Amino acid sequence: MTESDNRATFKRVMLKISGEALMGDQGYGLHPPTVERIAAEVKAVHDMGVEICMVIGGGNVFRGLQGSAQGMERTTADYMGMLATVMNALAMQSSLEAHGVFTRVISAITMNEVAEPYIRRRAVRHLEKKRVCIFAAGTGNPYFTTDTAATLRANEMSCEAIFMGKNGVDGVYDKDPAKHDDAVRYDSITYDEVLQKRLGVMDASAIALARDNNLPLIVFPLDTPGGFKSILDGKGTFTRVQG
Repeated sequence: MTESDNRATFKRVMLKISGEALMGDQGYGLHPPTVERIAAEVKAVHDMGVEICMVIGGGNVFRGLQGSAQGMERTTADYMGMLATVMNALAMQSSLEAHGVFTRVISAITMNEVAEPYIRRRAVRHLEKKRVCIFAAGTGNPYFTTDTAATLRANEMSCEAIFMGKNGVDGVYDKDPAKHDDAVRYDSITYDEVLQKRLGVMDASAIALARDNNLPLIVFPLDTPGGFKSILDGKGTFTRVQG
């Protein structure tokens, strides 16, 4: 392999994955082999010299909106969801460090015994030292999703793109490909089109924040082995959302 073959197309990226991605084929919680597989994917990209931020949802443990829908007070439910993201971040940190990748969990809610508080300049320095930064507890505020948190942190960290890993799909489709055989995948699409067509790629606040700061979104299959690295190599199947 020549040096040019191993050159990444991005220098610093945000990887956003759902909490459900860590469940494997279980219905709840963490599936350690799945966490390990995703950590191996992250390490492969990290070994290319790419600086990596991560945000992981908490839906495999607790989802604030569902708690609210069942009668729980919304703010309390959202804070419980934030704590779920910290659990997932710690699990991913453990797996990454088992692979030899130095990792910092940085929480928007202060919990000094298990995570660093969010200080932007310190987080940037971690990235410059080639440490993976996992941003946990969302934005630290109720009523904001981890999609919005990922977009906010990606902008603050000067990431060049957000990589959104999805299970079961290889990009953005005009309709649900699991339900419609005639669903068509987009190679590229604008943020305004995503909003107008209600494609559900991210929540509207996150899409608006990415659009207003001209931050590209790469939607790719997280469950395809080597999928993350292949895109950084300039290959792979994905949808680019921009403009």
